[in-house]
Amino acid sequence: MEDSFPNHYERAFQNWLIDHRIEHLAINNQNAIELGHTGIKSFDFLLELNCGTKIIAEVKGRRFKGTTLENLSSLECWVTSGDIDGLTKWVEIFGSGCRAVFVFTYKMDNIDVDFDGKEVFEFDSNKYIFLGISLEDYCKYMKRRSPKWGTITLPADKFRECAVNLIDLLV
Repeated sequence: MEDSFPNHYERAFQNWLIDHRIEHLAINNQNAIELGHTGIKSFDFLLELNCGTKIIAEVKGRRFKGTTLENLSSLECWVTSGDIDGLTKWVEIFGSGCRAVFVFTYKMDNIDVDFDGKEVFEFDSNKYIFLGISLEDYCKYMKRRSPKWGTITLPADKFRECAVNLIDLLV
């Protein structure tokens, strides 16, 4: 299989999708042009679930340097205002039966990590976990992180409340 992405987080997620037999289309610049909406920030994957629901997935790669995922502490969950605006517009374009999800893809920096029941995916000699947060939930609780950089984040308690094993968002 030829990888669609140079980014290892996106490649890991794409391989996770293949392993879970989830139909998907990797969105690259050419796919975005073919969708006909070049003025909107593109997303990373379009998923089609067995029930017919379409999921617009935006992958956010992060490193985890800790030793336990208990309480989901020390996990970065920032996005850009462009991510929020773009996903919101794509959901409007695709219409009913479509929703958007941030896929926080955490690469484990340490070998010995307490995964606290989270699904671990091994890819290219690395370990990853995938946590999902719906765009709807993210927008409910988001707060400005950096006006200069246009970044937004979730308060830690809201992140813990909203972040779920990705597979749970897709069933």
